Amino acid sequence: MTLTRFRPLTIVVAIAAVVLLAVLYGITTLSVHAPPTSLQPLELIHPAKAAPLPAFTGLDGKRHTLAEFRGRLVLLNLWATWCAPCVKELPALAALQKALPADRFVVVAVDVGRDKPAEAQAFLAAHNAKNLGVYVDTDIAMLRAFGAYGLPASILIDAEGREIAHAEGPADWSAPDSVRYLKQLAMR
Repeated sequence: MTLTRFRPLTIVVAIAAVVLLAVLYGITTLSVHAPPTSLQPLELIHPAKAAPLPAFTGLDGKRHTLAEFRGRLVLLNLWATWCAPCVKELPALAALQKALPADRFVVVAVDVGRDKPAEAQAFLAAHNAKNLGVYVDTDIAMLRAFGAYGLPASILIDAEGREIAHAEGPADWSAPDSVRYLKQLAMR
């Protein structure tokens, strides 16, 4: 046998292997990286970038930053009591928090209005979101730091503290495919 007879077969096998690897890579990355349609406003950020760390106030009256949540996937949600889409979205965020393990995922919902922490707590309780942490930012530092021009604004931050996606406007955070998608990200 000659080498010329094996060359076309080798080329075909090599091409088939590359195509197979590309298809397998595409399947695995699509299931983890591409947001489902229920999260339509969510856009991936490529490359991921370090999330800013402005301070916000908790129910305890102390100042907090996102650095406290490192090691978990964080869904930062900027909302206000006067924002109708924000208010409508709060129960879905609370349901999402319940659906995912707290040691791997956390919703950090920050009221960027002029409310005091106790007022935000009462508002969350009245709108089926009492299981969310109570955080306020009366300085609008969060809006400025994340370049949020409208509400609600949601930023997905990975366990290393990098922004990996953002959404302007409401999303269906508690839809089954949304929960599956975020669970996959949280379990990485």
